[in-house]
Amino acid sequence: MIYEDLTKIIIGCAIDVHKELGPGLLESAYEECLAFDLTNRGLKIERQKPVPIKYKEIKLECGYRIDILVEDKIVLELKSVEAFNPVHEAQILTYLKFAEKKIGLLINFNVLRLKEGIKRYIK
Repeated sequence: MIYEDLTKIIIGCAIDVHKELGPGLLESAYEECLAFDLTNRGLKIERQKPVPIKYKEIKLECGYRIDILVEDKIVLELKSVEAFNPVHEAQILTYLKFAEKKIGLLINFNVLRLKEGIKRYIK
């Protein structure tokens, strides 16, 4: 499946979760429900996927984790915050770099319309 098809499915599932639950819940609730929907759509996902940090010749297992990795291609970073801030963007870009992935979606479920809470990143 190509990136565009995958992102359409992911965004569709995220919208379904948001329509059902609405804003105001913890990030973990959205993660659980989105993971359920993605799996039901037949997608391979990994939750809380460890991301090692590479520095020069060493690899640091620092406890950084991707919320959901879809089909070993797309990084999902989920939030339930008032608004995105620069550190959220830096976080997903760092995950893309160290996980060596090309596409990431930053999704904030704490918005009235989910369309306003989704940002796509391409490395």
